[in-house]
Amino acid sequence: MSSLVIFCCSSSSSTPTATPSSSSTATLPKKKLWKAGEYPGVTEIFIPKLSNNNNKRRTPIKSIKKKLDKKNNANAWVNTVTEALSDAIDKKQWLLALQVFEMLKEQPFYQPKEGTYMKLLVLLGRSGQPKHARQLFDEMVEEGLEPTPELYTALLAAYCRSNLIDEAFSVLEQMKALPLCQPDVYTFSILIKVCVDASRFELVESLYDQMAERLITPNTVTQNIVLSGYGKAGKYEQMERVLSGMLESTTCKPDVWTMNIILSLFGNKGQIEIMERWYEKFRNFGMEPETRTFNILIGAYGKKRMYDKMSSVMEYMRRLSFPWTTSTYNNVIEAFSDAGDAKHMEYTFDQMRAEGMKADTKTFCCLIRGYANAGLFHKVISSVKLAGKLEIPENTSFFNAVIYACAKAEDLMEMERVFKRMKDKSCQPDSTTYSAMIDAYRKEGMNDKVYDLEQENQMMTADVSKGSHDVETKASLNATEVKQMNRTGMFYIEEVEDDPKHSYQGALKCWWGLS
Repeated sequence: MSSLVIFCCSSSSSTPTATPSSSSTATLPKKKLWKAGEYPGVTEIFIPKLSNNNNKRRTPIKSIKKKLDKKNNANAWVNTVTEALSDAIDKKQWLLALQVFEMLKEQPFYQPKEGTYMKLLVLLGRSGQPKHARQLFDEMVEEGLEPTPELYTALLAAYCRSNLIDEAFSVLEQMKALPLCQPDVYTFSILIKVCVDASRFELVESLYDQMAERLITPNTVTQNIVLSGYGKAGKYEQMERVLSGMLESTTCKPDVWTMNIILSLFGNKGQIEIMERWYEKFRNFGMEPETRTFNILIGAYGKKRMYDKMSSVMEYMRRLSFPWTTSTYNNVIEAFSDAGDAKHMEYTFDQMRAEGMKADTKTFCCLIRGYANAGLFHKVISSVKLAGKLEIPENTSFFNAVIYACAKAEDLMEMERVFKRMKDKSCQPDSTTYSAMIDAYRKEGMNDKVYDLEQENQMMTADVSKGSHDVETKASLNATEVKQMNRTGMFYIEEVEDDPKHSYQGALKCWWGLS
């Protein structure tokens, strides 16, 4: 700073200088060293005023760095939390998804959108949690988000998934009372499906009448649902009447789903010749088969242990460049599983993984049952461990397979532990669960256990009919995930969501396609 002052002083015209006529021995006048701020030619532009306050204040560079760090941290939180929610939904972990969602809602600046509620409602419905779906829907309304026909239909579908017909019709009446939430053809199709599955065909006719009053025309999806219901109930005359009407109609022509329904119906009943005749009929109608069509044929041939025809269909798929899917491999694995052919079952599973196909819950259900049928109970344990390692969703079917294996091995203590874990994981036991356990206890002469399970099964059936079958939630969020998410109390969220209608229609594909 002093050099800057000296430079300014020497450049000033008012500074004394020696003249040429001066004597060489004359001494130059002593220059005065001005203090900062004293010299009149120096402004604050050249010499900034120093103060203790400036020393304490953070430099602009540090302030910018701090803001960038905050922004980066916020972006990291955006990715962490939204990805955690999306991952939980994709993995069908409904409890974890709800807990992450509740944590997000605690942030004052977070406003959930319709798409988020739609995904959660569909997840809860498919996970057999209609009670939680209703609570989530009510909370959404209380928070000021206007319900839409799609959201109401998702709630209705959650009740239908759990066969709660009365509650589903109650939602329908609520929709009819709201001008902006009127039911559409998809709403009625879902209701028709649950009525068909329950053999409540009188309600089906009532729903058709309501659709006619509202000028809602049944589409191919609706007719496929009714067609499937009549077929499963053995009402073949009504089934043929519906199919004939579709062939004559101009608005709801039969499609590949229609063909798949008919083939699946006779294939599951083991009526192979009738299935093959219908396949030829549909081909003559101009119907082109798809991957699912071939999977149905493979499954039907596999159940009858017609391995030659099963292999022929798979080779035919290869020639037509139809990909082998997870369902394709599952059908083959299931065929060998039912026969207790562990060798070929393992070979198919290894080939499945080698081709990059992702195993699902049904894959491991078949493996567990197959090893149990073959008496290889040590491989049952390894399959359960592998399922946990691969994060395979543990649903009622999965626990039923493990209980079946325990009963087959006559390991009743382990069977009871699996049954308890099943309840702890909020997986509702069904008739298959109780049937397997009752048979195992009866075989050992444990009549008291048989009586207890029969009473529990009756109580569960009664609760389902009343709409209160939802079991108590005992699962908990992983402690590591909780700690990770709670490191920062406040964070900025930018919610990017899919089109709600797209999510809605994709979620209901399982109903339309009868999957």
